[in-house]
Amino acid sequence: MKKVFLYSTLGCHLCEHAKAMIAPVAAASGYELEEVEISDSEDLLERYKLTIPVARNAATDEEINWPFSQEQVARLLKAT
Repeated sequence: MKKVFLYSTLGCHLCEHAKAMIAPVAAASGYELEEVEISDSEDLLERYKLTIPVARNAATDEEINWPFSQEQVARLLKAT
């Protein structure tokens, strides 16, 4: 199954909002949504700490940073 990653961290209300927005679009597009906790990795923390939530299409490595809409998520997932 194709994957879309959501880079987030615990206690991030914008990340929860983004997850709720992405989940139905991902499911309808045949994607599995996988949340990635950035605080588990120094590299991810350094890369995303100021831009989370970030959605990334695993197949294309294309990313979108918050704020994004469901339409932008749909375009991200149609890129494959």
